[in-house]
Amino acid sequence: MNREIILNAVIGVGLLAVALLAQANGETFTITLATKAAILALAGAGLNIALGHGGLVSLGHAAFFGIGGYAAGILATHAMYYEPIITWPVEVEGSQSMPIIWLVAIAASGLVALVIGALSLRTTGVFFIMITLAFAQMLYYFAISWPAYGGEDGLSLGLRNGFPGLNTLDPLTFFLICYGLLMAVLGLSALLSRSRFGLALNGARQNAERLRSLGINPQRVLLTAFVLSGMVTGLSGALYADLNRFVSPEMLSWHTSGEIMVFVILGGVGRLFGPLAGAALYILLEHSLGGVSEYWQFMLGGLLLLVVLFARGGLVGLFAGERRHG
Repeated sequence: MNREIILNAVIGVGLLAVALLAQANGETFTITLATKAAILALAGAGLNIALGHGGLVSLGHAAFFGIGGYAAGILATHAMYYEPIITWPVEVEGSQSMPIIWLVAIAASGLVALVIGALSLRTTGVFFIMITLAFAQMLYYFAISWPAYGGEDGLSLGLRNGFPGLNTLDPLTFFLICYGLLMAVLGLSALLSRSRFGLALNGARQNAERLRSLGINPQRVLLTAFVLSGMVTGLSGALYADLNRFVSPEMLSWHTSGEIMVFVILGGVGRLFGPLAGAALYILLEHSLGGVSEYWQFMLGGLLLLVVLFARGGLVGLFAGERRHG
């Protein structure tokens, strides 16, 4: 069996085991950390579709993360106060149902990703990076100046949204929801990479002209991947809002985009479980070193530098003993 497959299984089962052991020992905070790792890994898995498979270096994925978060916050707030979100031309009510919120978050993020992607893909290289960053910052400053939903102070959710038949206030239950969604997205990502679309996306990353000579428009392929990437990241934002019961403009900031990219680079760009490995390591370092020094991110930067220089396949590639080519 491929060593990377075994390593992926260890990483996936390891996160689940941490949560179950924490539940057995009554360590609620550890379950919360595991849940945060699963949600951030989901955001990284979204970026990995665009970056790892399509070669699209986006510094604007915080836009989709924040849109997902605000979708959850706005729907829940209006439902809590029994106020419609829109009254004309049709009345749109709020909701505290997770499945409905997820669908809205995915749809809203996908629509914005379609607009941003269609405009950004007119450029390449550093120009693509900067234009995605610019779009995210535009949304960030809009959220700051949006007093109806807290402006700079953010938006608080009174209760965690519900899922039919489950107690989402129970930490382990909410972790299992997030973990299940992460595993589902990773499974879909694996299928995507092996599909004809995945092959076309890989071709668009490596040689767009050759793909065009086969009668396939690389721009459409890349745009589709960018939209899918934004939708997954939007879903993670909705879950993150429920985890913290709070939404703020910081979810839209360039710092968030950078953190999501760090998860992918640490774990391994293009590696299926790379985002999970990177996010788990990030949370572990934040928890263990954050109490030692407020400059713990300096040490994280050093680790990231070592990975970039000596482990181009990330931690997953390093421990699997393989290097990703192409």
